[in-house]
Amino acid sequence: MGKPTDPEIAILFAGLLYGNDGSRSLAESELIKTYGNISLHSSISDWSYSDYYKDELGDTIRRKFLLFERIISPDEIADIKTATNAMERRFSEGSKRTVNIDPGYLTLSKLVLASSKDFCHRIFLKKGIYAEVTLYYQGNGFRQMPFTYLDYKQDETLRFFEAARAHLKERIYSLNL
Repeated sequence: MGKPTDPEIAILFAGLLYGNDGSRSLAESELIKTYGNISLHSSISDWSYSDYYKDELGDTIRRKFLLFERIISPDEIADIKTATNAMERRFSEGSKRTVNIDPGYLTLSKLVLASSKDFCHRIFLKKGIYAEVTLYYQGNGFRQMPFTYLDYKQDETLRFFEAARAHLKERIYSLNL
């Protein structure tokens, strides 16, 4: 018989998609106010993997990732996703979002994204929020799943999350967690 164990230590991150720097800046400020300081952030890159967000965010969409100092319990991610959905609504102009905020968490073994959309590979958490393992760590790097979003497969993104994982590993050892 299996014995329940505590989950891995997790650190919060957010992926931002936006059409203008003002929206990004507002979202970053609100996220910092709500979830605390940022440990690492990615460079800003162009995002052109689909037309899904074009109607809301415009023709020129950019991507940025933020890794927070905040250590979380994985079961917090559903409430965090609900809160970031509310932030998106506050930053909307009319019925159109100006920024898309995708929170997730990183452990030493995986990267998990929260979503309000169900699909065959997503697990229901609560309050209409689902979770998916988007990347898993094996050997010396992150590996993709069959359904991993295209931008999460890019070398630049993988390097960012590998640096984030190294940061988490240092935090775990320094805090004796």
